[in-house]
Amino acid sequence: MKARVTVSLKPGVLDPQGRAIAHALQGLGFASVRDARVGKVIELEVAPGTTEAEVAEMARRLLANIVIESFRVELEPAPGAP
Repeated sequence: MKARVTVSLKPGVLDPQGRAIAHALQGLGFASVRDARVGKVIELEVAPGTTEAEVAEMARRLLANIVIESFRVELEPAPGAP
């Protein structure tokens, strides 16, 4: 079973890497880019029966800095699972 944790900066937290990406894209002629925010996606292979609450606890304790980041958990059943 796969668990996907998407971590992103909370609104209002400065994102210098995102700003640099937006600026670079604008410099390459992509004038429609107004802003960019950088985050991360962590994919975990977990045992069948692992709950969303368990993965959220993993995110709170290790995968995200909950002071400045928010996260979203998605579970995907293993291929062939009902």
